[in-house]
Amino acid sequence: MANLEHLYPAGKAGFKDSEVTKFHECIKEWNGEAARGYGILGAPLSKPSISHSGAAQAPAAIRQAFTSYTTYAIESGLDLKDIAIHDFGDVAMHVTDLALSHDRIEETFYEVYKRNPDMLPIILGGDHSISCPSIKAFAKAKGSVGVIQFDAHHDLRNLEDGGPSNGTPFRGLLESGAIKGEHLVQIGIRSFSNSDEYRQYGKEKGVTIYTMKDVRERKITDILQESIAALKDKVDCLYISVDMDVMDQAFAPGCPAIGPGGMDSATLLEGIRYLGAQPIVKGMDIVEIDPTIDFRNMTSRVAAHVVMNYIAGKEE
Repeated sequence: MANLEHLYPAGKAGFKDSEVTKFHECIKEWNGEAARGYGILGAPLSKPSISHSGAAQAPAAIRQAFTSYTTYAIESGLDLKDIAIHDFGDVAMHVTDLALSHDRIEETFYEVYKRNPDMLPIILGGDHSISCPSIKAFAKAKGSVGVIQFDAHHDLRNLEDGGPSNGTPFRGLLESGAIKGEHLVQIGIRSFSNSDEYRQYGKEKGVTIYTMKDVRERKITDILQESIAALKDKVDCLYISVDMDVMDQAFAPGCPAIGPGGMDSATLLEGIRYLGAQPIVKGMDIVEIDPTIDFRNMTSRVAAHVVMNYIAGKEE
Protein backbone atom coordinates (compact mmCIF):
# COMPACT_ATOMS: atom_id res chain seq x y z
CA MET A 1 0.00 0.00 0.00
CA ALA A 2 1.32 3.44 -0.90
CA ASN A 3 2.52 5.69 1.91
CA LEU A 4 -0.01 8.47 2.66
CA GLU A 5 1.87 10.17 5.50
CA HIS A 6 2.14 13.39 3.51
CA LEU A 7 -1.59 13.66 2.84
CA TYR A 8 -3.32 16.20 5.11
CA PRO A 9 -6.87 17.59 5.31
CA ALA A 10 -7.53 20.48 2.93
CA GLY A 11 -5.81 23.65 4.07
CA LYS A 12 -3.63 21.83 6.63
CA ALA A 13 -0.64 20.92 4.50
CA GLY A 14 1.39 24.10 4.90
CA PHE A 15 4.96 24.36 6.16
CA LYS A 16 5.34 23.53 9.85
CA ASP A 17 8.36 24.56 11.93
CA SER A 18 8.48 22.30 14.99
CA GLU A 19 10.05 25.10 17.05
CA VAL A 20 7.46 27.76 16.23
CA THR A 21 3.88 28.14 17.51
CA LYS A 22 1.59 30.19 15.29
CA PHE A 23 -1.06 32.31 16.99
CA HIS A 24 -3.99 30.51 15.40
CA GLU A 25 -2.86 27.29 17.08
CA CYS A 26 -3.91 28.80 20.44
CA ILE A 27 -7.49 29.24 19.26
CA LYS A 28 -9.84 26.36 19.92
CA GLU A 29 -13.46 25.96 18.91
CA TRP A 30 -15.76 26.53 21.89
CA ASN A 31 -17.00 23.20 23.23
CA GLY A 32 -20.09 24.55 25.01
CA GLU A 33 -18.57 24.43 28.49
CA ALA A 34 -17.94 27.54 30.61
CA ALA A 35 -14.92 29.27 29.09
CA ARG A 36 -12.20 31.29 30.79
CA GLY A 37 -9.53 33.36 29.15
CA TYR A 38 -10.46 34.99 25.86
CA GLY A 39 -13.37 34.47 23.51
CA ILE A 40 -13.62 35.43 19.84
CA LEU A 41 -17.06 36.21 18.45
CA GLY A 42 -17.80 37.25 14.89
CA ALA A 43 -20.45 39.76 13.83
CA PRO A 44 -20.27 39.60 10.01
CA LEU A 45 -22.65 42.43 9.19
CA SER A 46 -22.02 45.31 6.77
CA LYS A 47 -25.36 45.99 5.08
CA PRO A 48 -26.05 48.96 7.44
CA SER A 49 -22.95 50.73 6.10
CA ILE A 50 -23.69 54.13 4.54
CA SER A 51 -20.92 53.49 2.01
CA HIS A 52 -20.07 50.40 -0.01
CA SER A 53 -18.62 47.81 2.36
CA GLY A 54 -17.68 44.15 2.38
CA ALA A 55 -16.90 44.25 6.10
CA ALA A 56 -19.07 41.16 6.61
CA GLN A 57 -16.05 39.22 5.32
CA ALA A 58 -13.65 40.67 7.89
CA PRO A 59 -14.07 38.11 10.71
CA ALA A 60 -12.86 35.36 8.38
CA ALA A 61 -10.02 37.52 7.06
CA ILE A 62 -8.78 38.40 10.54
CA ARG A 63 -8.90 34.76 11.61
CA GLN A 64 -6.87 33.89 8.53
CA ALA A 65 -4.36 36.63 9.38
CA PHE A 66 -3.64 34.90 12.71
CA THR A 67 -1.99 32.09 10.73
CA SER A 68 0.78 34.47 9.65
CA TYR A 69 2.08 35.32 13.12
CA THR A 70 3.77 33.55 16.02
CA THR A 71 2.92 33.67 19.71
CA TYR A 72 6.28 35.10 20.75
CA ALA A 73 6.63 38.82 21.55
CA ILE A 74 10.38 39.40 21.45
CA GLU A 75 10.24 42.97 22.82
CA SER A 76 8.93 41.75 26.16
CA GLY A 77 10.05 38.12 26.04
CA LEU A 78 6.43 37.01 26.39
CA ASP A 79 5.15 33.85 24.72
CA LEU A 80 1.38 33.44 24.40
CA LYS A 81 1.47 29.80 23.29
CA ASP A 82 -0.23 28.49 26.45
CA ILE A 83 -3.12 30.95 26.67
CA ALA A 84 -6.75 29.89 26.31
CA ILE A 85 -8.65 31.42 23.40
CA HIS A 86 -12.09 30.06 22.50
CA ASP A 87 -13.71 30.78 19.16
CA PHE A 88 -17.48 30.97 19.59
CA GLY A 89 -18.08 31.38 15.87
CA ASP A 90 -20.20 33.97 14.06
CA VAL A 91 -23.73 35.25 14.53
CA ALA A 92 -25.92 34.38 11.53
CA MET A 93 -27.37 37.56 10.03
CA HIS A 94 -30.78 37.96 8.45
CA VAL A 95 -30.58 38.58 4.73
CA THR A 96 -32.87 41.64 4.63
CA ASP A 97 -33.90 42.61 8.18
CA LEU A 98 -31.11 44.80 9.60
CA ALA A 99 -32.89 45.48 12.90
CA LEU A 100 -33.31 41.75 13.40
CA SER A 101 -29.61 41.24 12.70
CA HIS A 102 -28.76 43.77 15.41
CA ASP A 103 -31.17 42.01 17.77
CA ARG A 104 -29.48 38.69 17.04
CA ILE A 105 -26.07 40.16 17.91
CA GLU A 106 -27.32 41.61 21.20
CA GLU A 107 -29.23 38.48 22.25
CA THR A 108 -26.50 36.05 21.24
CA PHE A 109 -23.65 38.00 22.81
CA TYR A 110 -25.60 38.51 26.03
CA GLU A 111 -26.25 34.77 26.29
CA VAL A 112 -22.57 34.03 25.65
CA TYR A 113 -21.52 36.54 28.32
CA LYS A 114 -24.05 35.15 30.80
CA ARG A 115 -22.88 31.57 30.29
CA ASN A 116 -19.18 32.52 30.35
CA PRO A 117 -18.82 35.28 32.96
CA ASP A 118 -15.03 34.86 33.26
CA MET A 119 -14.40 35.13 29.52
CA LEU A 120 -13.01 38.34 27.98
CA PRO A 121 -14.75 38.88 24.62
CA ILE A 122 -12.97 39.99 21.45
CA ILE A 123 -15.55 40.92 18.80
CA LEU A 124 -14.64 40.81 15.12
CA GLY A 125 -16.94 42.97 12.99
CA GLY A 126 -18.53 43.82 10.68
CA ASP A 127 -19.15 47.50 10.26
CA HIS A 128 -19.38 49.83 13.23
CA SER A 129 -23.13 49.39 13.55
CA ILE A 130 -22.43 46.11 15.36
CA SER A 131 -20.91 47.99 18.30
CA CYS A 132 -24.30 49.26 19.43
CA PRO A 133 -25.87 45.83 20.06
CA SER A 134 -22.52 44.43 21.21
CA ILE A 135 -22.06 47.09 23.89
CA LYS A 136 -25.73 46.84 24.91
CA ALA A 137 -25.22 43.12 25.57
CA PHE A 138 -21.95 43.82 27.37
CA ALA A 139 -23.60 46.42 29.63
CA LYS A 140 -26.47 44.07 30.49
CA ALA A 141 -24.02 41.36 31.48
CA LYS A 142 -21.26 43.39 33.14
CA GLY A 143 -22.88 46.50 34.66
CA SER A 144 -22.08 50.12 33.88
CA VAL A 145 -19.66 50.42 30.97
CA GLY A 146 -17.21 53.04 29.85
CA VAL A 147 -16.11 53.01 26.22
CA ILE A 148 -12.83 54.08 24.67
CA GLN A 149 -13.46 54.53 20.95
CA PHE A 150 -10.64 54.75 18.40
CA ASP A 151 -12.18 56.36 15.34
CA ALA A 152 -11.83 59.02 12.66
CA HIS A 153 -15.55 59.74 13.09
CA HIS A 154 -17.84 60.55 16.00
CA ASP A 155 -20.40 57.97 14.84
CA LEU A 156 -23.09 60.12 16.46
CA ARG A 157 -25.22 60.62 13.35
CA ASN A 158 -28.93 61.17 13.90
CA LEU A 159 -31.18 58.15 13.58
CA GLU A 160 -33.88 59.92 11.56
CA ASP A 161 -32.09 60.36 8.23
CA GLY A 162 -31.20 56.73 7.65
CA GLY A 163 -31.93 54.63 10.70
CA PRO A 164 -29.28 52.62 12.54
CA SER A 165 -26.11 52.48 10.43
CA ASN A 166 -22.36 52.29 10.83
CA GLY A 167 -22.48 56.04 11.51
CA THR A 168 -24.90 55.83 14.45
CA PRO A 169 -23.71 53.23 17.00
CA PHE A 170 -22.85 55.70 19.74
CA ARG A 171 -25.92 57.83 19.09
CA GLY A 172 -27.95 54.66 19.58
CA LEU A 173 -26.11 53.78 22.79
CA LEU A 174 -26.56 57.26 24.24
CA GLU A 175 -30.21 57.63 23.28
CA SER A 176 -31.07 54.15 24.58
CA GLY A 177 -29.33 54.86 27.89
CA ALA A 178 -27.00 51.87 27.48
CA ILE A 179 -24.07 54.19 28.21
CA LYS A 180 -23.76 57.77 29.42
CA GLY A 181 -22.03 60.45 27.41
CA GLU A 182 -19.59 61.12 30.22
CA HIS A 183 -18.53 57.47 29.96
CA LEU A 184 -17.50 57.71 26.29
CA VAL A 185 -14.00 58.76 25.19
CA GLN A 186 -13.29 59.24 21.48
CA ILE A 187 -9.68 59.18 20.26
CA GLY A 188 -8.38 60.06 16.80
CA ILE A 189 -11.28 62.17 15.50
CA ARG A 190 -10.14 63.70 12.20
CA SER A 191 -10.67 66.91 10.30
CA PHE A 192 -12.89 66.83 7.20
CA SER A 193 -14.56 63.65 8.43
CA ASN A 194 -17.30 65.05 10.70
CA SER A 195 -19.62 68.00 11.22
CA ASP A 196 -19.63 70.62 13.96
CA GLU A 197 -23.22 69.63 14.80
CA TYR A 198 -22.09 66.18 15.89
CA ARG A 199 -19.12 67.58 17.79
CA GLN A 200 -21.52 69.86 19.64
CA TYR A 201 -23.91 66.96 20.29
CA GLY A 202 -21.06 64.96 21.80
CA LYS A 203 -19.95 67.86 23.98
CA GLU A 204 -23.50 68.46 25.20
CA LYS A 205 -23.74 64.80 26.20
CA GLY A 206 -20.43 64.94 28.06
CA VAL A 207 -18.37 62.91 25.58
CA THR A 208 -14.59 63.40 25.84
CA ILE A 209 -13.08 64.01 22.41
CA TYR A 210 -9.39 63.73 21.48
CA THR A 211 -8.62 64.74 17.91
CA MET A 212 -5.73 63.51 15.78
CA LYS A 213 -3.97 66.77 16.66
CA ASP A 214 -4.06 65.65 20.29
CA VAL A 215 -2.66 62.25 19.27
CA ARG A 216 0.13 63.86 17.25
CA GLU A 217 1.14 66.24 20.04
CA ARG A 218 0.84 63.87 23.02
CA LYS A 219 1.86 60.32 23.83
CA ILE A 220 -1.00 57.90 23.25
CA THR A 221 -0.37 56.29 26.64
CA ASP A 222 -0.73 59.69 28.34
CA ILE A 223 -4.09 60.21 26.66
CA LEU A 224 -5.22 56.73 27.71
CA GLN A 225 -3.96 57.13 31.26
CA GLU A 226 -5.92 60.36 31.50
CA SER A 227 -9.01 58.69 30.04
CA ILE A 228 -8.92 55.74 32.42
CA ALA A 229 -8.38 58.01 35.41
CA ALA A 230 -11.53 59.93 34.43
CA LEU A 231 -13.61 56.76 33.97
CA LYS A 232 -12.45 54.20 36.50
CA ASP A 233 -14.49 55.48 39.45
CA LYS A 234 -17.65 55.99 37.37
CA VAL A 235 -18.09 52.58 35.70
CA ASP A 236 -17.74 48.89 36.48
CA CYS A 237 -15.62 48.07 33.43
CA LEU A 238 -14.28 49.41 30.15
CA TYR A 239 -14.85 48.29 26.56
CA ILE A 240 -12.58 49.24 23.65
CA SER A 241 -14.07 49.88 20.22
CA VAL A 242 -11.48 50.03 17.44
CA ASP A 243 -12.72 51.43 14.15
CA MET A 244 -9.79 50.70 11.89
CA ASP A 245 -10.34 53.90 9.93
CA VAL A 246 -8.74 55.71 12.87
CA MET A 247 -5.53 54.79 11.06
CA ASP A 248 -4.03 56.66 8.16
CA GLN A 249 -4.99 55.22 4.79
CA ALA A 250 -1.35 54.21 4.27
CA PHE A 251 -1.65 51.72 7.14
CA ALA A 252 -5.26 50.61 6.58
CA PRO A 253 -6.07 50.59 2.86
CA GLY A 254 -8.88 48.10 3.45
CA CYS A 255 -11.16 50.48 5.33
CA PRO A 256 -14.29 51.66 3.50
CA ALA A 257 -13.70 55.25 4.71
CA ILE A 258 -9.98 55.72 4.19
CA GLY A 259 -8.35 59.12 4.59
CA PRO A 260 -5.00 60.82 5.24
CA GLY A 261 -3.81 62.28 8.52
CA GLY A 262 -4.71 59.30 10.70
CA MET A 263 -2.89 57.23 13.28
CA ASP A 264 0.02 54.98 12.38
CA SER A 265 -0.07 51.31 13.32
CA ALA A 266 2.71 51.55 15.91
CA THR A 267 0.77 54.18 17.86
CA LEU A 268 -2.45 52.18 17.77
CA LEU A 269 -0.73 48.98 18.87
CA GLU A 270 1.07 50.75 21.70
CA GLY A 271 -2.26 52.11 22.91
CA ILE A 272 -4.02 48.76 22.66
CA ARG A 273 -1.26 46.99 24.56
CA TYR A 274 -1.46 49.63 27.29
CA LEU A 275 -5.23 49.20 27.53
CA GLY A 276 -4.91 45.44 27.64
CA ALA A 277 -2.77 45.79 30.76
CA GLN A 278 -5.56 47.61 32.60
CA PRO A 279 -7.65 45.20 34.73
CA ILE A 280 -10.76 47.36 34.27
CA VAL A 281 -10.72 46.70 30.51
CA LYS A 282 -12.93 43.64 29.96
CA GLY A 283 -13.78 43.54 26.25
CA MET A 284 -13.19 44.98 22.80
CA ASP A 285 -14.34 45.05 19.21
CA ILE A 286 -12.59 45.65 15.90
CA VAL A 287 -14.67 46.97 13.01
CA GLU A 288 -14.65 48.55 9.53
CA ILE A 289 -12.34 46.33 7.47
CA ASP A 290 -13.38 45.44 3.94
CA PRO A 291 -11.16 42.57 2.74
CA THR A 292 -12.48 42.96 -0.82
CA ILE A 293 -10.66 46.28 -1.21
CA ASP A 294 -7.65 45.58 1.02
CA PHE A 295 -4.09 45.35 -0.32
CA ARG A 296 -2.23 42.14 0.60
CA ASN A 297 -4.52 41.83 3.65
CA MET A 298 -2.67 44.72 5.26
CA THR A 299 -5.64 45.95 7.28
CA SER A 300 -6.68 42.51 8.50
CA ARG A 301 -3.07 41.90 9.51
CA VAL A 302 -3.07 45.06 11.63
CA ALA A 303 -6.33 43.88 13.21
CA ALA A 304 -4.65 40.57 14.07
CA HIS A 305 -1.88 42.54 15.77
CA VAL A 306 -4.48 44.57 17.67
CA VAL A 307 -5.84 41.31 19.11
CA MET A 308 -2.39 39.92 19.90
CA ASN A 309 -1.20 43.13 21.55
CA TYR A 310 -4.39 43.39 23.60
CA ILE A 311 -3.86 39.86 24.91
CA ALA A 312 -0.14 40.48 25.46
CA GLY A 313 -1.03 43.49 27.58
CA LYS A 314 -3.34 41.31 29.67
CA GLU A 315 -0.74 38.56 30.08
CA GLU A 316 2.29 40.67 30.97
